[in-house]
Amino acid sequence: MGGLTTPVLFDLSKQTLRELNKALHGPLVPGTVYRVENPDGAHSIAVGINAPVEVHIEGHAGYYAAGMNMLATVVIYGNAGPGVAENMMSGRVDVTGFASGGAGASAHGGLLVIGGDAGLRCGISLKGGDIVVGGSVGSFSAFMAQAGNLVVCGDAGEGLGDSLYEAVVYVRGTIQSLGADAQVEPMAESDLATVSSLLGAAGISHPASDFKRVASARNLYHWNADANQEY
Repeated sequence: MGGLTTPVLFDLSKQTLRELNKALHGPLVPGTVYRVENPDGAHSIAVGINAPVEVHIEGHAGYYAAGMNMLATVVIYGNAGPGVAENMMSGRVDVTGFASGGAGASAHGGLLVIGGDAGLRCGISLKGGDIVVGGSVGSFSAFMAQAGNLVVCGDAGEGLGDSLYEAVVYVRGTIQSLGADAQVEPMAESDLATVSSLLGAAGISHPASDFKRVASARNLYHWNADANQEY
């Protein structure tokens, strides 16, 4: 990653989060690199960016880091609290460590890469974005995911893909249980290509053939009064 040779520095031990986000919401020069020191788990760091700039957060971030991202590349060198990259539209967000619950929730586009594990409901209501998790994901990940892809290099918790629509989940490890209307399907050539491409973009080197495809059985697409809530 690279932009201007000298990054624009924000030290949150000396400057306020409001000052940082105000700067990131103003007129921005494409390719500018911002470096955020001493984030100390602050919430809503680098939210709502709408320009092709880079933001490097040198430490842990709190709730909703890089939410509503458009065009920007945001790298968190540490862990992220709930809702990282929530409602992302485009661009890229990287978390080198662990991501808490709801990572990538409702993301419409872009790529979220999590180096470690992700908590509960990773990719909930995913709407077109792509998520690659280097570790495992918690329960009810990809719940009501509508479009996009979730690639899990580790294991998946219970209720994976509950009420899936057209999103697809790829899991390399074990799946504790599938949610309602989710099923394991054969990997097609297009699936292998998708997984290979996303792993390559994330800088992770696992064979695509190691992964299982989880998709919707499509039994929930239409209400069935005779099903007696048994799916």
